[in-house]
Amino acid sequence: MFVDQVKIQVKAGKGGDGAVAFRREKYVPNGGPAGGDGGKGGSVILKVDEGLRTLMDFRYHRIFKAKPGQNGMIKGMYGRGAKDLYIAVPQGTTVTDADTGEILGDLVENNAELVVAKGGRGGRGNIHFASAKNPAPEIAENGEPGIERNLKLELKVLADVGLVGFPSVGKSTLLSVVTSAKPKIADYHFTTLVPNLGMVRLDDGQDFVMADLPGLIEGASQGVGLGIQFLRHVERTRVILHLVDMSGTEGRDPFEDYQKINAELKKYDPTLLKRPQIVVASKMDMPASAENLAKFKEQLAQDDTLATKPEVLAISSLTHQGLDELLHKTAKLLAETPAFETKAEKLQDKQAKVYEFKEQAAQAPFTLTRDADATWVLGGAKLEKLFKMTNLDHEESMMRFARQLRGMGVDDALRERGAKNGDLVRIGNFTFEFVE
Repeated sequence: MFVDQVKIQVKAGKGGDGAVAFRREKYVPNGGPAGGDGGKGGSVILKVDEGLRTLMDFRYHRIFKAKPGQNGMIKGMYGRGAKDLYIAVPQGTTVTDADTGEILGDLVENNAELVVAKGGRGGRGNIHFASAKNPAPEIAENGEPGIERNLKLELKVLADVGLVGFPSVGKSTLLSVVTSAKPKIADYHFTTLVPNLGMVRLDDGQDFVMADLPGLIEGASQGVGLGIQFLRHVERTRVILHLVDMSGTEGRDPFEDYQKINAELKKYDPTLLKRPQIVVASKMDMPASAENLAKFKEQLAQDDTLATKPEVLAISSLTHQGLDELLHKTAKLLAETPAFETKAEKLQDKQAKVYEFKEQAAQAPFTLTRDADATWVLGGAKLEKLFKMTNLDHEESMMRFARQLRGMGVDDALRERGAKNGDLVRIGNFTFEFVE
């Protein structure tokens, strides 16, 4: 089964907790703090595997969790860091944050990696909090929470040449003749439901990948027919072979078909029409094809909407008429045409093998609301992260967290909103009293 679009959930591992410990060895007076740091949590990394062709593996496995880091230990021993979790994806996978719509990366090169969820750092042990004023601190941090997010994976096939056109114009037949691919061929519309790939090899040693893409109809850019399920796969092609049925057996006008397909490509992405395009007049073995081709060329010459007129080549996949000329001209166009960047590729460093998307813009350090039961509710990513990294088992850690809140301006914000001594304040599931 060909699967080219899935949603998955990834969660990086939490960092290990720092330890509160003291040296107890014999003959070591005033041993001092000796709590070690926690280990780093595992990150979730997407990695390209050129052996994969679809996203089928994600149909039944959609939740991926990396392991947490080990907690710190006595005698200043660090916890073990967790291994990163690698997820194999096929070449041509575009990764998007499903909640925000932000494009995180475009994985095209073999073995390219994208860190989609970074593991949390380990919490510091009490060995880091010793000072002249407090030589034996009972303060340690919990590990930093790992990033959790929902992702949308979208596969866009990697092909040099894309065959486009209305249903039943001969795309699959052409692919089967010029490559070793065996697409399904039948005399009804939408026989091809998924892209088919084939390798074209010429006598002079040149080769390129050709994709037979599912048939377009009018309104495809708005989702009619196979719609965007087809159109996304055109984005990576460098040369477009636009097949037009010249036989007229279905009662359609070839020139109108040609204009409608171009209109759908333009609506989806205007840059698609800037790519080299060859108009392939197919089914030239049929009786009325020669007359229809002559009329088509006249209409094309009179069309003022086109900045450059594409070349028209007549072929018959049945009799192999014109195929050699078509393939050699296509290979020549490919040699002259550079690869086109997709929107996602423009956002990342092409020199790097491991991509890390930039973090979201800075947000307010905390939010303050009030529940119906008059409890003040504190929130915000920064504040909640500090709370999760606070070890509630030790009073000194709690006092340190109170100082952090005061430094963020939480106390002042509560007073401005009218909080009084004894009011309840809640962070997540933890509730405490506001004290002046």
